[in-house]
Amino acid sequence: MNSPAGRSPRRPRGTRLARRPEWAGRNYTLLTAAAIVTNLGSQGAMIAAAFAVLESGGDAGDVGLVAAARTVPLILFLLIGGALADRLPRHRVMVAANAVNCLSQASFAVLVLTGEPELWQMMALTALGGTAHAFFSPASEGMLMSSVSGAQAGRAFALYRMAMQGAGIGGAALGGALIALFGPGWVLAIDAAAFLVAGSMRAFLDVSHIPPRGPGEGMLADLRDGWREVTGRPWLWSIVVQFAVVNAMVSAAEAVYGPLVARDELGGPGPWGLALAAFGAGTVGGALLMMRWRPRRMLLAGTLGVFPLALPSAGLAVPLPVVGLAVVMFLTGVSVEVFGVSWMTSLHQEIPEDKLSRVSAYDWLGSVGMIPLATALAGPAESAFGRGTALWGCSALIVLLTAAVLTVPDVRRLTRRTSEKTGAAAARTAPDPVSPDEVRPA
Repeated sequence: MNSPAGRSPRRPRGTRLARRPEWAGRNYTLLTAAAIVTNLGSQGAMIAAAFAVLESGGDAGDVGLVAAARTVPLILFLLIGGALADRLPRHRVMVAANAVNCLSQASFAVLVLTGEPELWQMMALTALGGTAHAFFSPASEGMLMSSVSGAQAGRAFALYRMAMQGAGIGGAALGGALIALFGPGWVLAIDAAAFLVAGSMRAFLDVSHIPPRGPGEGMLADLRDGWREVTGRPWLWSIVVQFAVVNAMVSAAEAVYGPLVARDELGGPGPWGLALAAFGAGTVGGALLMMRWRPRRMLLAGTLGVFPLALPSAGLAVPLPVVGLAVVMFLTGVSVEVFGVSWMTSLHQEIPEDKLSRVSAYDWLGSVGMIPLATALAGPAESAFGRGTALWGCSALIVLLTAAVLTVPDVRRLTRRTSEKTGAAAARTAPDPVSPDEVRPA
């Protein structure tokens, strides 16, 4: 029935329009929106930085130096960033890191737009951005985990990761187009503006639900506390060790061997770009899957999802034709999200809220710590053993380590809890934080 002209149909008293799910609260919405903004800018900026180096007269080695300048301080400062984020209000750490990223990218943009920047200048500014990221990442992960309820955590993390991955794909495509039209300087300037907008959004995060933290016994004591939290849980430290090697092998295969195979066997960079795009599409598909699928033994399901990460190295070793490689990369993208959502849900459920950022920092350190070494040794390994053997070796290490992790009882037995508060949620209401010695393994 049509309503009278000029009037809107009335809703029954006591009802309201459902604009978002109940589990997507204000903090979660702000975090997701800010992550979309920064990923849109950062993915294009990564491409822009490489072209800025090349346009200033640098070569591939110089591009690698600038990339390393970001990674090294990230590794060096991650643990300090995690301890600081568990000591200070996390949103303040995130906003401060975004401000530093904004200034570093704006300075980089000015250098590129006004003249030919020196290599040392680009390395210094990139290192500043990597340092900010080391403080931002543990604070961001802890803030996200404390912003969702236990019952719907998996769905919330899946949607967050899907938004991030989608923004990353769009940001890379948009960044490439803008670099072709306007040059890398303007893309770097857009990234600086994105950090400014995202930091402003994160400033409005509400941390009133997080109990205030006491002064503690110092930074080293906080780091030891986080270390005990990690090493006291076999499922946690075993997967951190596993991914130190898995991520290193995946990075060596995709960052070094993939472009070489594409050049020598597949017809150039176009097929490799298609394969990477298929991987991105797979991550979005995997996130959609995990919004609906809630495996009871979530860590077992996630670990089984690591096995397909061995497929891209094997596909490059054969090598598969372009279509086959794209299918492999798509399946790998799906698997990455199956593991990623299961892992985040496990941390959310099992780790006390006041230790989330420190545990996240150790997790991040394991994830990125061996990547520079693996990419540096990829070339010598190819020379010593041959490209095919090196690629099969990457696949074999991923399979063997994943099989080893499945022998850990807690990995197979950890189950999703629905009737009791999870680790992060319980810590928000518990009168006293739970010490590592009092946490019972799942």
